[in-house]
Amino acid sequence: MDTLNFSLGVLVTLVIVALLFDFMNGFHDAANSIATIVSTRVLKPHHAVIWAAAFNFLAYFLFELKVASTIGKGTIDPSIVDHYVVFGALIGAIIWNIITWYYGIPSSSSHALVGGLVGAAVAKAGFDSLISSGVLKIVAFIFVAPFLGFMIGGTLMVIVSWICRNMAPRKVDKHFRRLQLVSAAAYSLGHGGNDAQKTVGIIWMLLIAAGASTTSDPIPGWVVLSCYTAMGLGTMFGGWRIVKTMGNRITKLNQARGFCANSGGAITLFVATAFGIPVSTTHTITGAIAGVGSTRGARAVRWGVAGGIVWAWILTIPCSAAMAALAWYIGSMVL
Repeated sequence: MDTLNFSLGVLVTLVIVALLFDFMNGFHDAANSIATIVSTRVLKPHHAVIWAAAFNFLAYFLFELKVASTIGKGTIDPSIVDHYVVFGALIGAIIWNIITWYYGIPSSSSHALVGGLVGAAVAKAGFDSLISSGVLKIVAFIFVAPFLGFMIGGTLMVIVSWICRNMAPRKVDKHFRRLQLVSAAAYSLGHGGNDAQKTVGIIWMLLIAAGASTTSDPIPGWVVLSCYTAMGLGTMFGGWRIVKTMGNRITKLNQARGFCANSGGAITLFVATAFGIPVSTTHTITGAIAGVGSTRGARAVRWGVAGGIVWAWILTIPCSAAMAALAWYIGSMVL
C-alpha cells in the first residue's frame, strides 16, 4: 500500500464517511419508498421499511453501474480529485441532509452529493474543473424527473380509473392493497439502483485519486456490495419525519392512487438508471404523487406544499455546494 497517493488511514476514513452518507441517504429517503404504503395502511411502518430495504439491496443484482460511472467520471474532472475534494463533497452533502431531515423537508440526497462535488471542485480548481455536459444533464433532470413522474403517475391513474369504473370500491381496494406491495417493491428497486450507485461512484473516485484503481479498471465488487448494504440498512431505520409530508400532505391517497404513484416513480427511475442519469428519487415520487392527485382536479393537490418542496429542490445544489466548499477549505487545513 506504499504506492497510495495519501495514507491508508485517510483512505479508510473517507470510505467510512462515504458509507455513512449512503446510510443517511437510505435513512433520509426511506419516506420515498414507504410513504404511500404507510399512508394507505397497507403495511405498518416497521414492516414497510423492511420491505423497502430488502428491495433496495436486491437492486445490486439487477442494474448496471452506469450511474456510478456518471458520478465517478462525468461530473468533475477526475484529475483534480483528491481526498480533500471527496471529504468536502461528503461533508457538505451530509450536513444538508441532516438539516432537511430535521425540518422534515423531502430534499434530494442525490443533488446534495452533486452539489457537494461541485462546491469542493470549484473551491479547489475553479469552474473549469466541472464537466459541463454531466452537470447540466443532472440539473436538467431536476425538472425532467418529476415531470415524467407526474405524467406517468397521472396517466396510470386515468387508466386504472377507466378499468375499475364498474367495480365496487371495496373490491378495488382489496386488489390494490396487494398491487401496492408490488409497486412499492419496484420503486424500492429503482431507488436502490439509482441512489446507491452514486456512493459507489464517489468511492471509486476516491480509489482512483489514491492510486488504488484507474478509470479503466472495473469497479471493485466490495465497493458495490458495501454501498447497497449501507443504503438498505439506512432505509430499514427509516426517515419518519418526512413520511407525513410525502404520504399525506401533497394529496390524499388510497390503495389505487398509491399503486399508480409508486409505479410512475418506479418507471421513471428504471429509465433514468438504464441511461446512467443520476436523478432524485425524492423529486420523482413527489411528481408522481402530484400527478395522481391532479386527476381528481387541481384542488386535490396541495400546491403550496408542493411549492415548498420545489424551493428545497432549487436550494439543494447551491447550499450543499457552499457547505462543501467550506468543508474542503477546513479539510485542507486539518487533514
